[in-house]
Amino acid sequence: MIVFPNCKINLGLHILRKRADGFHDIETVFYPVLYTDVLEVIPNKITDAAFEFAGTGLIVTGITEDNLCIKAYQLLKKDFPQLPAVKIHLHKVIPMGAGLGGGSADAAFMLKLLNGKFKLDIPEAQLLNYALQLGSDCPFFIVNKPCFATGRGEMLEKVAVELSAYKIILINPGIHINTSWAFSQITPALPNKSIKEIIQQPVETWKSELTNDFEKAVFSAHPQIKEIKSTLYKQGAMYSAMSGSGSTVYGIFKTDFSDALFSEKNYFIKIIN
Repeated sequence: MIVFPNCKINLGLHILRKRADGFHDIETVFYPVLYTDVLEVIPNKITDAAFEFAGTGLIVTGITEDNLCIKAYQLLKKDFPQLPAVKIHLHKVIPMGAGLGGGSADAAFMLKLLNGKFKLDIPEAQLLNYALQLGSDCPFFIVNKPCFATGRGEMLEKVAVELSAYKIILINPGIHINTSWAFSQITPALPNKSIKEIIQQPVETWKSELTNDFEKAVFSAHPQIKEIKSTLYKQGAMYSAMSGSGSTVYGIFKTDFSDALFSEKNYFIKIIN
């Protein structure tokens, strides 16, 4: 069985408060973007090993056992021992550590794939619980529709945001932003206006009101990321922002976009029609 885990962008991101458990309360809108990894799982009938894993595409650093697809399999195996041994093949396309949620998507799609293929009959509420054990962004990819997210990002409310009439441009300069560092640079505060309210306004108004709290610190540390956002606005973007804690910057365009200003920089560039 093959599935295609897609990435996401954040439409605004506010850090509201530090929690007693060490996490932060946030508010953001997760918006799914159709740029995908490829994940295949088949039963493995020729080995006693619980799983075999193969990866292609972008190189995933770290040890294999830390891959979120494997962690998702192991998480379900504890409660569903009837899960057979499997072969897992992940073709990685979405840049990692880029604010696009690619790893979280892989984990959530793995949960959904195992649930469907092996008829585990896990209801969505329980899938969301499993997903949260794998990462704060993972529950969103179970729902995988535009959502206003609060709490750690796991409290999800579907919202009516439709960007299919626009082009979304993703640009990543290949800079890895440490999420813990990014949070350490933030002074949490309640916003004057909620993102939930702002995203119901026309896209044309977002530039002056829809903000990502991580941008100030990240832009200061990495001016080239700030320059990407400035260039996208010069190119005619209706709205541009960093996604998550970076380093991907996206632009929302009504018109065609030329990547000529970035083509010599060896950046990752993807235009989503």
